[in-house]
Amino acid sequence: MPVYDYRCTDCNGTYDVFHKGREVVEDVVCPSCGSVHHKKLMSVPVVSMGSTSAGSDYSAGSSCETGGCCGGSCGLN
Repeated sequence: MPVYDYRCTDCNGTYDVFHKGREVVEDVVCPSCGSVHHKKLMSVPVVSMGSTSAGSDYSAGSSCETGGCCGGSCGLN
């Protein structure tokens, strides 16, 4: 299901809306004030740079303390 981010133009709140296949404007209602006036926000995609287990702990023996690679982001700069 696509998820879209919106900003309410009345109360300036931000919120996500889950759509069942495609964006339907009637589904977009601000949960804070109930307004239908909104602006669609640009979402940042998530990119995976390899596989790590869900239980990985980067704090134990982390090279961040020694100035090395932190959290698997080596070479991305």
